[in-house]
Amino acid sequence: MAERIFDEKTLRKLERLTIIANQVRAGAIKGERRSTRRGTSIEFADYRNYARGDDLRRVDWNIYARLGRAFVKLVEDEEDLAVHLIVDSSASMDWPRGGERDQHKFLFARRLAAGLATIALSGGDQVTIAALRGDDVETWGPLRGRGRTPDLLGWLEERQPGGAIRLGGALAAYARRAARAGVCIVLSDLLAPEGFADGLWALQGRGHEVTVIQVLSPDEVDPVISGDLKLVDVETGAPQEVTIDAAMKELYVQRLTAWQAEIGALCTRRGVHFVPLVTHAPWEQVILLQLRQARVVQ
Repeated sequence: MAERIFDEKTLRKLERLTIIANQVRAGAIKGERRSTRRGTSIEFADYRNYARGDDLRRVDWNIYARLGRAFVKLVEDEEDLAVHLIVDSSASMDWPRGGERDQHKFLFARRLAAGLATIALSGGDQVTIAALRGDDVETWGPLRGRGRTPDLLGWLEERQPGGAIRLGGALAAYARRAARAGVCIVLSDLLAPEGFADGLWALQGRGHEVTVIQVLSPDEVDPVISGDLKLVDVETGAPQEVTIDAAMKELYVQRLTAWQAEIGALCTRRGVHFVPLVTHAPWEQVILLQLRQARVVQ
């Protein structure tokens, strides 16, 4: 997965970015993020022993030359951040089947999660990734340090979509189990008949700053099918007979647009970022451009 996702040029671009938090939450150790609190100083404060994964730019090489030991320079009020990446791994994310592989929703979501996790690990933040699949919640972390990136990518490569989930309940369950509040980014198609908003509010209730990234494939936004069809829900197996003509397609697009507008308005009222995406966009450009514009990264 590392070879397919990151060439060296893209990796260098990602490592220059930072996950944004409106209100930085202090962690157990100092990180590379500078506090946004008023009156904060960024003057030199102390040293600590070098740990694997630390940014080599922070090493005091003068001390290393004298003592033969590596120390990392700290500045006052720098804080690490807890970053939670929640990936919907249900069967509806296993789409499209066949066709353009780069437009596959679950692959696209994993690539976004990998890129965002790399940014966070490079910045000294603590990262946890959760894959919601069926009744299971598979997690990686919480861990920190850029040296963890290969292990993270290998873990994401092994995840596979399948099963049905109640997205709202799964998010609420994660909110209850997450030990430390921070930035929480949810990657999902949001195709949840029972709803998902209660899960987002549960995450907020535990102190998380929440971003929702909706991942849809091009044929879900602009269907290419037509005629008399029997559609089958990939999660529940429930069939539905429909006749799809030009008028039905137009109605579908109108309702999709209205649904996304409703989600966007609801999230805005609650202070949640909402970023709708279609998988024909290159994933790295989504991070470098769209997520920067949405103030998810900087």
